[in-house]
Amino acid sequence: MQRPTLLILAAGMGSRYGSLKQMDGLGPGGETIMDYSIYDAIRAGFGKVVFVIRNSFADDFKAIFSAQRYQGKIAVEYVMQELDKVPPWFTLGVERTKPWGTNHAIMMAAEVIKEPFAVVNADDFYGRSAFQALSAFLNGVTGKQNEYCMVGYELGKTLSELGAVSRGVCSVDSAGFLTGVVERTHIERIDGQIQYKDENGNLVAIDDTAIVSMNLWGFTPDYFEHSHKMFEEFLREKGNDPKAEFFIPLVVNKLVASVTAKLKVLKTDAEWFGVTYQGDRPKVVEKLNALIAKGEYPQKLWG
Repeated sequence: MQRPTLLILAAGMGSRYGSLKQMDGLGPGGETIMDYSIYDAIRAGFGKVVFVIRNSFADDFKAIFSAQRYQGKIAVEYVMQELDKVPPWFTLGVERTKPWGTNHAIMMAAEVIKEPFAVVNADDFYGRSAFQALSAFLNGVTGKQNEYCMVGYELGKTLSELGAVSRGVCSVDSAGFLTGVVERTHIERIDGQIQYKDENGNLVAIDDTAIVSMNLWGFTPDYFEHSHKMFEEFLREKGNDPKAEFFIPLVVNKLVASVTAKLKVLKTDAEWFGVTYQGDRPKVVEKLNALIAKGEYPQKLWG
């Protein structure tokens, strides 16, 4: 049976973190958060990992995340997300200085992924059971089209203690399928209540148990074709807007709203954590060490 692929979005430059956080060794053996995702994916039966990176740090990245690091465990490929990855008719404006976000990053892997695949952020820890749920779903949609999934987390369990975060807040129907994702910015707990800023800058309360997307998705390969069509529309409308982003929820929302695809929201008891700010680092190290002490992970993943 064809095994699913893990696509890791690792092309971000870490502006709020102050460095390339996807390459920061946080585990006792110098493991990155990506290493834990790959380890969990291997345990869940994934057969390949594809890294989306940038040319500017490709050599340093490959020196760490070489195929030898995972030799005998999982196949490895790299693809580049750059400004020149656009249709030939598009003329790039001088104000556009960075690629177009997470869904543009996914598109970079169209030539190397022909099987159901999961998408994850490089700097987020998702937990073993999340990858098990993804693997089970993706194995069940092999050979099918337009049947996608995401792993949802409770908002209250995804906040940073050091500042506001942005989250995709999900609406889910009674059958467990996504009806839409709304990006909410500047979310933080204020006086015990989680609040976000709306379009007018007003604070709006939101429940701790609201389901949010942490960019843990599962797709079949037809998603690439949908993405390319929508990206051309996006470029025509706002491709040279220096702040415009071609995010995953933008594509997912259109596919769900048009009933082109359906997307199952998977539940997990796994704990999410990540490094948004440099100050998040000690807490992440502490949590990883606690999981190791509980026997969830070995002291050294690749030893």
